[in-house]
Amino acid sequence: MTDPVDDWLAHCPDPATDPLVGMREVGLLEPAADYAAIARVKAALVERTGLLGVGGVWGGRQLVFRHFLSFGTAAQKAAWAGRGLAVGISEPKVGAHPKLLTTRAEAVAGGFRITGQKAWVSNGPSADAIIVFAITAEAAGRKRYSAFIVPRGTAGLTTAAMPGFHALRPSEHCLLTLDGCVVPADAMLGEAGTAYERMALPFRDVEDAVGSFGTLGALRYAVGRFSGAVVEQTEELGAVVALIAVFAAGAAAVVASLDAGRFRTGDATLVGLRVLALSIMERLRALGLAAAVDVLGDLDAVMGIARGPRLARQVALGEAALR
Repeated sequence: MTDPVDDWLAHCPDPATDPLVGMREVGLLEPAADYAAIARVKAALVERTGLLGVGGVWGGRQLVFRHFLSFGTAAQKAAWAGRGLAVGISEPKVGAHPKLLTTRAEAVAGGFRITGQKAWVSNGPSADAIIVFAITAEAAGRKRYSAFIVPRGTAGLTTAAMPGFHALRPSEHCLLTLDGCVVPADAMLGEAGTAYERMALPFRDVEDAVGSFGTLGALRYAVGRFSGAVVEQTEELGAVVALIAVFAAGAAAVVASLDAGRFRTGDATLVGLRVLALSIMERLRALGLAAAVDVLGDLDAVMGIARGPRLARQVALGEAALR
């Protein structure tokens, strides 16, 4: 049985520019069997290319389909399987805070009219459709959100580049504007008014759990750059290799619990994986091989995303220990 990553590399002349080339031909764009399968391929893509963004382009498509379309109808799953989907939750200047989002979907004859903007839509420029979160009801000051599949060609939908973020190439992000976009009633994904609680909130943990395998691939790539090099601190390099093995075991356990439905928000192992990754990165930098530490810039960018909420979970663990 051939390795799909090997097959893809044989078809893709420049992964750093457009990693999607060749993926359909080797079957990589078909929905993966489970989260573990997504994790394994994501790690392999990053380890083979040294580009966390390649894992993000492929893994993002797979994660959005597996997580968000799990709330969809059979017709929605069939229509979008193997196609590029992105998700728009965050908005300019306010992030993803549910009290501050303003995009709205108004019921009209036969469907909904959506108006608003979404920021930092990962993989948005290459997506066939964006899953857009919009307010569909509000009572006693509480906004209720629904999710809608909005195809790229929908009238009133436009995208623009998000400047100022140059890491994680070739992954791209965009600003999404919805100027009265009308979608049919069957574009709603899941139950009306429940999208934020049921879809958006758990997705960060899904991203972190599977994303740990992107980190794993990057760490393995960095260690691979030491092959043939002269390194005096072989004991320290051995410690790095051993710690990466521990990281791999922890990451596999977290993803297995996700597939089994046992994963819980705030899982201490997931918090620990982030702490361990930061320690391994520090050790790799101390070893000083430039070819090995180049990939660490992308890892720094990944570790900086949603840093506040992730540190809050770490603080919560400490406070629980004190009690």
